[in-house]
Amino acid sequence: MTISQAVANVCKVPNINDNRQLTANSGERQEIYLPGTDCVIKSQVSLAGYTSYRVGGPAQWCVAPRNLEALQASIQYAQTQELSVTVLGAGSNLLISDCGIPGLVIVTRHLRHNNFDLETGQVTVAAGEPLPGLVWAAAAHGWQGLEWAVGIPGTVGGAVVMNAGAHSSCIADILSSVEVLLPDGSLETLTREQLGYSYRTSILQGSKKIVTKATFQLQPGAAPEHVLAVTKQHKQHRLNTQPYHLPSCGSVFRNPKPHAAGWLIEQSGLKGYQIGKAQVAQRHANFIVNCGGASAWDIFNVIRHVQQEVQERWAIVLEPEVKMIGEFQAAC
Repeated sequence: MTISQAVANVCKVPNINDNRQLTANSGERQEIYLPGTDCVIKSQVSLAGYTSYRVGGPAQWCVAPRNLEALQASIQYAQTQELSVTVLGAGSNLLISDCGIPGLVIVTRHLRHNNFDLETGQVTVAAGEPLPGLVWAAAAHGWQGLEWAVGIPGTVGGAVVMNAGAHSSCIADILSSVEVLLPDGSLETLTREQLGYSYRTSILQGSKKIVTKATFQLQPGAAPEHVLAVTKQHKQHRLNTQPYHLPSCGSVFRNPKPHAAGWLIEQSGLKGYQIGKAQVAQRHANFIVNCGGASAWDIFNVIRHVQQEVQERWAIVLEPEVKMIGEFQAAC
């Protein structure tokens, strides 16, 4: 059994330079239909609904491809129009400015496929697959190795790029290989050793390579009920210790070993500190939550205040784990 990269009509790469490109105008908003495809690029799309923080301004242009060919066509369009490209998965580790993002935003969350190979114990997954969904699917098969990731609310692609981790485990422990799309539209397969993995980072961060799918080495053969039980324990631990009832990006800061960022923030007396509707969570100090109606500017300023307070008290500079995109200012 193999994975098909297409789940909708194939979106063929068009000749962008011809005159058949169609643009539909609606006030200031536009929809660009790439010729010969069913791909639609839209202008001035609010990104708040694409992030777990529920904040963020508009994308200058936005597209949500559903297969590899559509992704390639979108990249080609951006190159032809000399647009910068920003890739969004689940938007769970992002803080997008209220001013929005220039260029083309590519939302990869609709790239979803998985294949469990019983002979090798490997699972190959498209970049847009939600990581928790993959964890539950593996558990239902009786495959071990992903239970720790059940509480990470991101996509497979994002998890691979940032080397997501929890409970002393991380993506680098189980990744076998990753397929990436290069700016010229070609595909390249990279091994784990080529990704330069370290704590919450890889060489893919900041690069122009886009993850299309990843292959993980798991351990099949366990009783599904056992793996499901362990997975549920990890999920419950997350629910008990972290504020999942409010919008957030997860952990805001990297842990400055040997310290835990949450402990440093709590010992600095910052639990509950609030600007506007953004607050340092009472349940876990390394979370900054949107209490309802927060702006990205509110959250940004809470992050900056926490950094200043911790540095003054502990002489430690907290490095954000959350990726901040755009220009942060009081008014856009």
